[in-house]
Amino acid sequence: MRTEVNITRNFKEKTEAYYIGRAGLMQAVAELIRIETTPPVIVSVEEAQPEDDEEKIDWRINIPIQDIPFGTGTFSVKIENEAGKVNINGADQNLLKMILNSFELDDNEKDIIVDSILDWRDKDDLRRMHGAEDEYYQSLPEPYHTKNDDFESLEELLLVKGVTPEIFYGGLKDIVTVYAEKDGGTPVRTRRQRSAGSRGSFSYNKININYASQAMLRVLPQMTEELVREIINFRKEKDLTMPDVLEIVGAGPYTEMAPYITTSRDSKSPFFTIVSEGKSQQGGTVTHHIEVILRIDLRSEKKYRILKWTDLG
Repeated sequence: MRTEVNITRNFKEKTEAYYIGRAGLMQAVAELIRIETTPPVIVSVEEAQPEDDEEKIDWRINIPIQDIPFGTGTFSVKIENEAGKVNINGADQNLLKMILNSFELDDNEKDIIVDSILDWRDKDDLRRMHGAEDEYYQSLPEPYHTKNDDFESLEELLLVKGVTPEIFYGGLKDIVTVYAEKDGGTPVRTRRQRSAGSRGSFSYNKININYASQAMLRVLPQMTEELVREIINFRKEKDLTMPDVLEIVGAGPYTEMAPYITTSRDSKSPFFTIVSEGKSQQGGTVTHHIEVILRIDLRSEKKYRILKWTDLG
């Protein structure tokens, strides 16, 4: 009886944690839609209410939102924007080589991977100097064809010449994305951006440093752990501008990383990754993690579309 009671209690708490995690996920989706549909409001110091500020949650990208009460438990949420990663369907040769500099590879190995990625996604059968087309892949013990089209999943990189499991799982999968617009590379501008008169252009060869994860920040040229901490601490309060980046990292590192980064709001991607953790009891140990990749689409009825849902348990 004691065993059955423990099993039942554990099932009950895991179920509660799952639905609390779902609640955190949907709250994050609702906040993203609210942010993208609400024009910025300027409030004077006299109009601000201190007591309201204390209760307000700042749903910032890449800043963990911890232990929000819900029911008998709590949820924690982290939101990532795909503009803080390298899009392997749009990145050029220089950007691809830059991210490979963080791995222990010689120049020839980097050239093979970069050219092979470009050969995999292009529409022709012409092989780059260090790349690979059908002639190489058909000669393998288990042959297959070159995609000659966009990557549809990160795991597809493991089929590309030169990309080993050690490279992929050793950090590459955490700093790249495959999610992109299909209209030539200009994401749908939000109502907020249109109302602000924003006219910037989106570039897949720029990483938005305001949305970059710690793993992505470490890849940038001349970046150190101390600079990563300073950037993250700055982003807790507000978004960076390029002058802010220059002040934090200094002239030397800034010159090296500037060609690969941007702080433009127009470089924000409509694709987001949300990780929500539900706890069945406040301070409890029974948890459930949910990771979702979704697209904010203000033209659709629901305003969003889920592309991938993973229950991490």
